[in-house]
Amino acid sequence: MTRRPHVSIALLLFCLSWLWVASPVRAAPWGLDTLMAALADNPGGTAQFVERKYLAVLDAPIESSGTLVYKRPGRLERHTERPRAESMVLDGSALTLSRASGDLHMDLRDYPDAAALIESIRSTLAGDRSALEKNYLLSLSGTSDAWTLDLSPSDPQITALVHRIRINGHAGLIDSVEILQADGDRSVMLITPLSRDAS
Repeated sequence: MTRRPHVSIALLLFCLSWLWVASPVRAAPWGLDTLMAALADNPGGTAQFVERKYLAVLDAPIESSGTLVYKRPGRLERHTERPRAESMVLDGSALTLSRASGDLHMDLRDYPDAAALIESIRSTLAGDRSALEKNYLLSLSGTSDAWTLDLSPSDPQITALVHRIRINGHAGLIDSVEILQADGDRSVMLITPLSRDAS
C-alpha cells in the first residue's frame, strides 16, 4: 500500500502560497467578483513566509520560514530555510520534494485527492469564481482594506482533509492563510511580499 502522509495538506499550504502576489483591487464595488478580478491579475513574484503549525499532540507550535516563488503560468516554489532546508517545486502536475536525504518526484495524477485540492486553489489564483464554487462555499466579509475570505469545502475528497480555509488580506494582497484540518490541527502562514514580476 502506498504511503501518503499528509501530502494533500502540505500541497494545499504550498499552493495557497501563490496568493500573496495578487494585484491591487480595481476601483469597483467591493465583493467577490472584485476580489476574483484582482486575483486573476496575479503577476507572480517572491515573498517571505512564516508558518506555524498547531498540532494536538504538541504543547507549542512548529514554526518554519523561508521564501515562496510563483512563476506564470503554473510554477510554484516553496523554499524552507528554517528549521531545516528543504524545497517543494510544483510545475503542472509534477511535484519535486528536495531534502538533504535526496529528491522525491511525484505526479499528482497518481494522487487524485491532492489533485482535487490543487485544482481548487488554482481556480482561486485564476480568479475563476464559478470553478471555485464547484469545490467550495465562499464567504467574504470585511472591506477592501481588511477582508476575510472563508472557503468551506463541498467536495467530499477535500472535506475529509480540510474543514476550512481562511484567507485574510487587504486590497488585492494576501496577509495570511489559515488552514483548519478535519482532524482539528491548524496551521497559519504569514506572508510578506518581497518582489513582483512584471510579466
